Amino acid sequence: MTTTRLSLPGPDATDAAGAALARHLAPGATVLLSGELGAGKTHLARAAIRALAGPEVEVVSPTFTLVQTYATPLGELWHADLYRIEDPSEVAETGLEDALGTAICLIEWPERMGVLPRDALRLSLRHDGDGRVLELAGGPRWDGLRAALAGAVHA
Repeated sequence: MTTTRLSLPGPDATDAAGAALARHLAPGATVLLSGELGAGKTHLARAAIRALAGPEVEVVSPTFTLVQTYATPLGELWHADLYRIEDPSEVAETGLEDALGTAICLIEWPERMGVLPRDALRLSLRHDGDGRVLELAGGPRWDGLRAALAGAVHA
């Protein structure tokens, strides 16, 4: 698994990273978004969702609903926030496990799932002054995304 680290100096760079991510998603893709509260997980997910579903789509944080679904030209997209999950067995109640492998899945707080999908893209965000650092870890499937992200956030 190769790891890439990028600087996101502000919200525009996070939006660009989300749009670049969206261009590399396909049905069955799973993206695991990790980071502390306020690190930018939902911001990045929102940018990716809008890039796929349309800029006019209202993207709300699934913190309280646990899962939000969106229709995209590529098929269904699931955005999950598992922060409130206390036991991995609770994930089954969300239906998320059924969506893995068929829908595009963006999952915040994935460590609450217990067992994680092997071929998922792992994105970790952390604060860095006024910006963020995005760390990307994934197998060869995600190699094209690495270059696209670097180009998008430095354009």
